[in-house]
Amino acid sequence: MTVACLDLAGTTVADDDTVETAFAEAIAALGTAPGTAAHQRAMTHIRASRGGSKIEIFRSLFDEARAQAANMAFQRSYDQLVDRHGLRAVPGAADAIERLRGAGVRVCLLTGFGRTTQARILDTLGWWDHADLTLCPEDVERGRPWPDLVLTAALRLGVDDVRHIAVCGDTANDMLTGRRSGASVVAGVLTGAHDRARLLTAGATHILPSVAALPDLILKKTRPHPDQRTEPSVIN
Repeated sequence: MTVACLDLAGTTVADDDTVETAFAEAIAALGTAPGTAAHQRAMTHIRASRGGSKIEIFRSLFDEARAQAANMAFQRSYDQLVDRHGLRAVPGAADAIERLRGAGVRVCLLTGFGRTTQARILDTLGWWDHADLTLCPEDVERGRPWPDLVLTAALRLGVDDVRHIAVCGDTANDMLTGRRSGASVVAGVLTGAHDRARLLTAGATHILPSVAALPDLILKKTRPHPDQRTEPSVIN
């Protein structure tokens, strides 16, 4: 492996329901009141879409003007929640990133958040120097589940073969992005939005208890033969 593309919330950054709360408050600000059937339907859709571009999720619920307003409300809510409760890394995440980079693996931190929220996370955790590259949906034509974020990381970091990329995330959209990009390791972690079954269904090649286990997986992984086929692995 030469590049590891790691998700933020739920993967390297502990979520603690902050994202779901921000979504719920954002759609409530647009008039979809909590306790209504419409609010429940919207939240069910949002939970299924976790990992995708936030503005695209809102576009799937509202017209463009209302989607933009909802996205701004989400950013405000998320900021306020961080102000009240803070942010913390998933245990072992910072050490995992350090191990990967120390072994020569370049790290890209990916997200479905807009640039403003991504910057808030990196500022709060002091993580600007933890990665070789950071990308968000505003950097690409299409956000997750399309492969553009991972392929953009490959281009910017000079990857010579997409099979030398590892993708790690906590949602089905993360897994789809990794598979569509051609990454040979698409690791789902159990610290975020989606469970083991959903991650495997979306194409995870490995299931890890957390991102802390990723270095042990990819630092010992040899380059696969082009015709090699592997079955999903579960690491407990």
